[in-house]
Amino acid sequence: MDLSPFLLAWRTATLPDREVIDALVHPAHVEPSPELAAALQRWPGTYYWSDEPEGRHLVLTRPLGRRRREAWALHLLLVAATLFTTTFVGAVFHGAIPFDPNPLALVLGTYPFPPDFVRAWATGLSFSAPLVAILLCHELGHYLTARHYQLDVSPPYFIPVPLVPWSIGTMGAFIRLRTVVSDRRQLLDVGVAGPIAGLLVAVPVLWLGLRLSHALPGQGSETGMLLAFGSETAGLGDSLITLALRRLLFGAAPAILLHPVAFAGWLGVFVTMLNLLPISQLDGGHILYSALPRWHRRVALGFWVLVVALGALWKGWLLWGGLVLLLSRGRLGHPPVLDGQRPLPRSRSRLAWAALLLFLVTFTPVPFRL
Repeated sequence: MDLSPFLLAWRTATLPDREVIDALVHPAHVEPSPELAAALQRWPGTYYWSDEPEGRHLVLTRPLGRRRREAWALHLLLVAATLFTTTFVGAVFHGAIPFDPNPLALVLGTYPFPPDFVRAWATGLSFSAPLVAILLCHELGHYLTARHYQLDVSPPYFIPVPLVPWSIGTMGAFIRLRTVVSDRRQLLDVGVAGPIAGLLVAVPVLWLGLRLSHALPGQGSETGMLLAFGSETAGLGDSLITLALRRLLFGAAPAILLHPVAFAGWLGVFVTMLNLLPISQLDGGHILYSALPRWHRRVALGFWVLVVALGALWKGWLLWGGLVLLLSRGRLGHPPVLDGQRPLPRSRSRLAWAALLLFLVTFTPVPFRL
């Protein structure tokens, strides 16, 4: 398709997965004109407008060649394995499967399974189903936004963890972006879509789970949200979201014994916060680079030091800081986008501020108390 009659100048970048055209539109067609609007309806890809100092641009993308074949069997196997391990953990929370403190018991086959294992295991679906749904929606937010921009991206990879019950049965999920992002607008949209999609599911799950939970009188230091497993009890920290919801539903009740559905919702909020940390290539790192590319490295380093310092309150922060450093291969910065000079639209700047607000209302300084 020839759009040159509507353009003053353009440049084309050809990538393995797509062709990106940055076109300066003729002033007579920037509204756009009916002729250009009709031509864009026939464009075999996606496009968006960019207001820049020298005029209004069109950023056009069209895919090249066939999409690669995905290993769907592997993705489905990982989902099934994650559903098994998280359901197992949920059944332990319900008390249907005995609590065994040996984290390797399930792997070694020494776990004390109940006589009717399948029925006992199925009781854990009230925990695993909402948790897997939250993780899936988070990753689909990234995936569908990336596909909208014609980016080469993998379906979600789930990570099952059979070290139960001292884990939640999973380390989450991730997608692989197998190409360079065109500009900061695309990077921000892909980065923020996951936390928003996941939180839109996590908050209703948390609200429903709290409705199923029970207020307790509280004894000594055991106050706030409590999670029981076996003879053990763990306390869960509050974010502004969890504090507001439990105060709304339970008033000033000193302690709440959480239903597994509530724990799944709490985890959804917690995972959103972890991903919004503005470090490296976490979702928050993508958002920070999109909004303030020159400040990314310094802010990322500052937040990484803060995470390590928070390890004095909860040792898990040290693990998370080390994991981020390992996955980023010691580089807390962010790789460049194809066109880093294209300005970020005002609407996306507001979206970056909204992401910062989401981070603040989900932030939990001390997530767990054992």
